[in-house]
Amino acid sequence: YIGGNAAMLPASKLRAVMTRPGRPRSAPRHKPRDTEPNLPDQVTLHRNSVTAIMGDTKDLTPCPHGDIPRRATLFGALATLAACGFTPVYGPGGAAQGLQGAIFAAEPDTRNGFVFVARLEERLGRPRNAPYLLDYKIDTRSEGVGITPAQETTRYNLFGTVTYTLTDQATGQVVFRGREENFTGYSATSLIVGTQSVTRDANERLMIALADQIVTRLMATARDWRA
Repeated sequence: YIGGNAAMLPASKLRAVMTRPGRPRSAPRHKPRDTEPNLPDQVTLHRNSVTAIMGDTKDLTPCPHGDIPRRATLFGALATLAACGFTPVYGPGGAAQGLQGAIFAAEPDTRNGFVFVARLEERLGRPRNAPYLLDYKIDTRSEGVGITPAQETTRYNLFGTVTYTLTDQATGQVVFRGREENFTGYSATSLIVGTQSVTRDANERLMIALADQIVTRLMATARDWRA
């Protein structure tokens, strides 16, 4: 049927209609899916970038303004820091140069003391003929801050203080002294074993925090007390 007319056309006229120039009725009204999209002029100019996005990189050529290698970026950042006067704390000219393994912490006699000294040695290194001796005194106390109507304490704050002195072992002279404070919190449980576990964990966190503060203080002041 042609044009909705139910009348049958003669064969000669049917052939003429079928061979008439123009767009066939069966032609798709839209572009095929694989047809290249119309790209903006600025994208067309950078054909390599479009090719990379389309997944075909065989014709890709290096872009003159491509990404800077990460290594070059890192070196540039370090050079910038050096130019601004920043130097690694343990590096040549740093405030803590030669401090690794140079401080011997007094032997601990409590669990908190063992955690405290272990953290100091982790940050400052194990002492090797250390010229300096660190004496310290650790004090802790807990304070209930969460109390229910039934007068049950559900949360505690744990406060810690470390007073310390740094002594030159060759001369016996105290070259630095200080005091650091910090606190942490923990929740109580209905089980004794559970409460003991969270209390122990809180003490460990507090000792690590206090040791870190002391290390930071010693690094920052090393140029003042080192011979």
